[in-house]
Amino acid sequence: MSAETSTGRGPEWQRVQPEGHWDWSIPTPWTQGWRVGNMVFVGGQLSADENGNVVGEGDIEVQTRNVFNHITTILEGAGATWQDVVRVNTYYCFEGKGDEVREYWEKMTRVRLEFLPDPGPVGTAVRVNGLMYDGFLIEVDCIAILPEGR
Repeated sequence: MSAETSTGRGPEWQRVQPEGHWDWSIPTPWTQGWRVGNMVFVGGQLSADENGNVVGEGDIEVQTRNVFNHITTILEGAGATWQDVVRVNTYYCFEGKGDEVREYWEKMTRVRLEFLPDPGPVGTAVRVNGLMYDGFLIEVDCIAILPEGR
């Protein structure tokens, strides 16, 4: 797990970039997560392997679980848990209609509920036409706030 204080940004800025975590197909300056003081920002997570390849192509449940496991890793690297998460944004791809949409959303949500505490964070779910590359079905980012002293 790589968590480092970012030079030039002050001691309260901690970059969270887990070793072996998925990465983009070309070198970029993007960061998986930042802890700034008692706040943790997790960038959009995809169901990708460490080389950026899709994991669970065509399967919203597999992809959702993989995405939420990625988020868990980043939260842990920043000293946080799902109990600390206050906001979750979900972007998902689906081209069906009517009951198919509800069934798809429920599959995704059942997996998300395995991770979220009760009561859970505020959330937004947006149906989109596509994500970074073909094959990705879901992308999730979140914000956590740590209690004082942690």
